[in-house]
Amino acid sequence: MKTELLHANFGWLHAPPFPPACCHCLIIRSEAGLMLVDTGIGMQDIASPEERVGSEAIQAAGFQFIESVTALAQIQQLGYSAANVTDIMLTHGDPDHVGGLADFPEARVHLSAEEKQQLETDDPRYRSAQFSHRPQWVTYDINDADWFGMPSRCVDTAVNIDVRLIPLPGHTSGHCGVAVQTEGDWFLHVGDAYYLRGELTDPQHPIGELAAFRATDNAERLTSLTRLRTCIDEHGDSFAYCGYHDTSELPASVPTFEQVR
Repeated sequence: MKTELLHANFGWLHAPPFPPACCHCLIIRSEAGLMLVDTGIGMQDIASPEERVGSEAIQAAGFQFIESVTALAQIQQLGYSAANVTDIMLTHGDPDHVGGLADFPEARVHLSAEEKQQLETDDPRYRSAQFSHRPQWVTYDINDADWFGMPSRCVDTAVNIDVRLIPLPGHTSGHCGVAVQTEGDWFLHVGDAYYLRGELTDPQHPIGELAAFRATDNAERLTSLTRLRTCIDEHGDSFAYCGYHDTSELPASVPTFEQVR
């Protein structure tokens, strides 16, 4: 069986007047099992939304709690169980990215050491209830390889493929992109380094105001966005990429918000 990269949406956010935003995640499928990049909104979030996400975040971001969209429901539709997920790579620890972690308690969870350190503080952007199942954390703090001119951290997974954390801090202190090579092709998930793909070509994009508001360090966020933009300009023919929230980047096969609500 060839290693295959699948695109999926593991959650919806809708806070009018803003349009719906997706939780664009990745599934890496191989003979060894499944790996995920981020986990969206999970089953336990649906069962206990105020405890796990919080009423303020639910209202502000417009969390939609739809069981059929969760990572667990979708991998079961592919014929797998939670135990088949061996590894999860996190771009960062915001509630809309980590809600599904508890649905895969046997998976190792890979993230930057800076992000893990921030998760252990009283930073109100993170929800401790989403980590109460005690994930099997694996942290990385050394930039040990170059990835198309950007520093990267090699990730040790159960699958024998090249996976990297690409530091893109600013949105959170330890925010990273995740680069995955399957069958010789590279794909970069940039997490929340941009909210909408248009930010790469329009430095004054209107969504930048929201991105700045949500950033732990906006100056650092803008630096990371510039580095990402430069990398794509110089090497964009060598890899494909996507962000987390831009619905235009989802494949046509992924159901729309109107189809699942």
